[in-house]
Amino acid sequence: MNAERTITNDARRAQIVKAAIEVLAEAGYQGATFTRITKHAGLRSPRMISYHFADKADLIQQVAVDVISAGARAILARIEHETDAVQRLRGYLEANLRFLWEHPREIAALRAVGPHLRTPDGTHYTSQSAREFSVLNLEAMLADGQRTGEFRPFDLRALAVMIRGAVDAAADQFHGDPPLDLDAYTRAVLDTFTRAVTLEEST
Repeated sequence: MNAERTITNDARRAQIVKAAIEVLAEAGYQGATFTRITKHAGLRSPRMISYHFADKADLIQQVAVDVISAGARAILARIEHETDAVQRLRGYLEANLRFLWEHPREIAALRAVGPHLRTPDGTHYTSQSAREFSVLNLEAMLADGQRTGEFRPFDLRALAVMIRGAVDAAADQFHGDPPLDLDAYTRAVLDTFTRAVTLEEST
């Protein structure tokens, strides 16, 4: 396959995934048929989707990969130059919350496909297994802060789960009724967890 054809195929796949995200956000998993995605993408036939994706499971897997990867890039861009453990944690929280606030349709699509995604061994993801990668990354970040003496002693997994829970809870609230204020919630989360990692242990 020549380079021009590869670029064209990549662009078409991206077009299909973008349309799938829009349809999933509007119509949910059951409503996201190839026919509806084809129309939304402005394609001639559902066969054009089938050319690039083996089936619906293949397409929704790519939706999940694209949304999660976009979030990871946003977080990395925010924290990659931070050398201070507290600032890395604050940057992680800020970037997570802003991504959720700025990408409601992507998050809605991810929520729609979540129960239908499968692990490499073919089992369905649970809410815990879906969060595990993020929790483990948080544990590693918190452990680095403890090793450098910037963070106080605490149970790494317990705090990582609490932090992830605070982030995930905001996704349901930012565009709810009434909507959660991004700036106010971000300030509260930053203050809460900055204190949690740096205060002396209570006696």
